[in-house]
Amino acid sequence: MRISATSSKPLFCYSKLLCISVIYLFTSLSLVLYTSFISPTNCLFRYSPNDPIQTPLFLYNSSYGEHKHALPTFRSSCNSPVYFSDYWNALKEMNEFSENSTFLGSRNLRYIQGNADSFGGNFSIKKRFSYFDHRRHDGIEVPCGFFKRFPITKFDRISMENCKGIVVISAIFNDHDKIRQPKGLGKDTPYSVCFYMFVDDATLKGLQYHNLISTSSSEENSVGVWRIVKVEKENLYENSAMNGVIPKYLVHRLFPNSKYSIWIDAKIQLVVDPFLLIHSLLVMEDVDMAISRHPFYVHTMEEAMATARWKKWWDVDGLMKQMETYCDNGLQPWSPEKPYPSDVPDSAIILRKHSVATNLFSCLLFNELEGFDPRDQLPFAYVRDLMDPKLKLNMFDVEVFEQVAVEYRHSIKNDGVSNPKVMPKKTKRASSKFLVNGTSSKCNSYLLKMWGESQD
Repeated sequence: MRISATSSKPLFCYSKLLCISVIYLFTSLSLVLYTSFISPTNCLFRYSPNDPIQTPLFLYNSSYGEHKHALPTFRSSCNSPVYFSDYWNALKEMNEFSENSTFLGSRNLRYIQGNADSFGGNFSIKKRFSYFDHRRHDGIEVPCGFFKRFPITKFDRISMENCKGIVVISAIFNDHDKIRQPKGLGKDTPYSVCFYMFVDDATLKGLQYHNLISTSSSEENSVGVWRIVKVEKENLYENSAMNGVIPKYLVHRLFPNSKYSIWIDAKIQLVVDPFLLIHSLLVMEDVDMAISRHPFYVHTMEEAMATARWKKWWDVDGLMKQMETYCDNGLQPWSPEKPYPSDVPDSAIILRKHSVATNLFSCLLFNELEGFDPRDQLPFAYVRDLMDPKLKLNMFDVEVFEQVAVEYRHSIKNDGVSNPKVMPKKTKRASSKFLVNGTSSKCNSYLLKMWGESQD
């Protein structure tokens, strides 16, 4: 009997789908192993809190979904790693520094008092710019909001005034984000650092709906480390983004006795202890403020073009007027001659020492946001470059931002300011047609310098 010989194939090759899946699996594993053990570009940040809290700070209901829609990070290069100090040493140094130093930032700035139709006073452009040179007009009263009462309870106000060290603040309006607990906290941090989350009625109702806070408590509510402060909306701005700007930039007035502050957008989850962040990015660098530079843009005009192109703000004519006003009054494009690596920040995380320069910068920037729009990246370089005294600023690399925080997408809502349906997955370079209106444009000189062209 004759037996015919046949070639045998591996079983998985008989299924095209299975074969492709196996190849994809081995390719993915190879890339993971290369990235983890072989690639020399890994970004290694030394971080040893010694005794970090391992247990969850708060147990959320499964329906709340606080960890949905995290944004991936793609940067593996490491040009400027941050080396955090030992937790207990940093804690000791920060406490000693706060106790032995006199922070006179708020006391050296005098604020205009009174009542007005808007929270910020609605000052004219000329009037706002007149306060930039504070060194020449030392002692002059500066407009810095609070021309209406900030509508929180007396109980919350007293608690905020009693916060005397580091305060971490955030805000959620229109139920636009989820409350996320910080990770990597040292053992003493929840008892030594103040955590405040400002919310409006819509956000508060959402928290109550998910049974995260009690509906019967009339004085104090907390979610994990975050103390919840309800802000009444009636006496503030119609635009919720502008209401969020108040705690973001006027933190030194809301917490007049705090020495340092960390602002984090509600879409951000901290993964490094606040003591280590302040110690490494502010104190060791001997600066007033630390903020991440933008991952794509270095020129203010690039951010303005992207804001208009991707409909991040609805009033394009207002954006044009804002940029032409700044161009006409001294705004210059970024260049290596500037003492800062960029003109455009990513302001999702802001670390501050409450010094004279920082508090003045915050007041001036807030006035610009009320005068034009709440897009805080647009007036950032203008205020920073033209104010006096100058701000000592640490604009750290994006890779640092990605190591100290996890970023999430906003909740899927549309409050009429931005339209999620037209937002791109990745920001692209904006069109140059935004401000080019022929030779009459007040920003022609800026644009020519930005593009590196001559003005013959």
